[in-house]
Amino acid sequence: MAGLAAVLAVALTALSGRYGYHRDELYFLAAGDHPAWGYVDQPPLTPFLARAATEVLGDSTVGLRVPATLALVATVVVVALVARELGGDRSTQVLAAGLAAVSAQPLAVGHMLSTAGFDLLAWLVICWLALRLLRTGDGRWWLPIGLCVGAGLLNKYLVALLVVALLAAVLAVGPRRVLRSPWLLAGVAAALVVAAPNLWWQADHDWPQLTVAEGIGTDDGTENRILFVPEQLIYLSPLFVPVWVAGWLRLWRDPALRWARATAVAYPLVCVMVLALGGKGYYVVPLLLVLLVAGCEPAVRWARRHGRTWPSAAVVAAVAINTMVTLPVLPQSALTVPMALNKEQGEQVGWPALADATARGWSAIPARERARAVVFTQNYGEAGALDHYGPARGLPRPYSGHMSYADWGPPPDSADGPVLVVRQEDADGIERYFTDCRQVARVDNGHEVENEEQGAAVVLCSGTTKPWSRLWPSLRHYY
Repeated sequence: MAGLAAVLAVALTALSGRYGYHRDELYFLAAGDHPAWGYVDQPPLTPFLARAATEVLGDSTVGLRVPATLALVATVVVVALVARELGGDRSTQVLAAGLAAVSAQPLAVGHMLSTAGFDLLAWLVICWLALRLLRTGDGRWWLPIGLCVGAGLLNKYLVALLVVALLAAVLAVGPRRVLRSPWLLAGVAAALVVAAPNLWWQADHDWPQLTVAEGIGTDDGTENRILFVPEQLIYLSPLFVPVWVAGWLRLWRDPALRWARATAVAYPLVCVMVLALGGKGYYVVPLLLVLLVAGCEPAVRWARRHGRTWPSAAVVAAVAINTMVTLPVLPQSALTVPMALNKEQGEQVGWPALADATARGWSAIPARERARAVVFTQNYGEAGALDHYGPARGLPRPYSGHMSYADWGPPPDSADGPVLVVRQEDADGIERYFTDCRQVARVDNGHEVENEEQGAAVVLCSGTTKPWSRLWPSLRHYY
């Protein structure tokens, strides 16, 4: 197990610097420079880890991504613990850990710093602790479960869906005696105490995360629902589907695991909740991993009876495909194919080029007017890129109305000079807030990678239609 973890850590670290920062990573870096107990679209844990990683390990993608790598290594270890909890021997534990380590979504979130990576770890730890609770009936396990739920809430509120699903599943299929333990209240209290600072921040700011979640459901809900089932088949690997289906059947049917049946029920419950909310398919991947773990024991038995040639070939094929789709192993000019399945690959390309195009636009502003000029971006990715790469190019601090960047603005009303607007190619509607606009530069990432900023426009406007303080509420957007 230690060898597998070491190989995984070395491989991810070696590839960490192959492309560049992801748009979300640039945002986390900016948020880490504005420490708070919460942000419009997320709790504080991931921005805090981004700040800590760069302070300790330096300003680079390699240093920033160390926490993500460690989280995935810890996830693989927890997967092995779940396998042991379900009665798996050493070979079953190794297989479970290995399949989890090379699954597509875990590799994707292990490569980049994201809330999803720490969410994956939190869900699996909670599932492991819940299995111990259900197997032993010892109510004292509610306390560490509560602490982990609280920590998970400091990273992403999705962990609440897992809690609701597990409680409902235990109530439906048992063992219900664990719900009568007085330690359950202790676990609830522990979760609330740990998460309290962020919950207080959200309440004090009128729960902006609910507004963001509503925006996701409204804008992407239909697409998310259509893609939900196909995504369940590919988020680990299509070749692993028989294993996790066997795992669900084992958890549901095996008399020896009757105490663990609630985990089989929890998966469809979470699926229903995510579909109802219009959420993204990857939200339920942690429970898919639990099913995968449960399926490893029958998979080992099958391989011992029928031979290991075909299972081994399937794993090798899954490793090759998942690596190409999720990790930066291809040249940047060859990303078209993997981006069809994982568009996040392309979001790591082109940010210095965006800063270069913005610098060209800035040079079009007469030097005497630059003290009153403002750089304004459409979204947090563009703003984060200019925060990171702009100073070396002589650019001022960027402003944006997107997500928490809106809380870090507006520009002072004294900044009544030209406005340099950076926007995506098809987002020209933003120019109605400014006057006499003309395009002065265009972003070209140099690799023909069709990400969201390829072809983005840098537009020079003579000023704003209103003072910034009055204009700012109209410029703010949550999704």
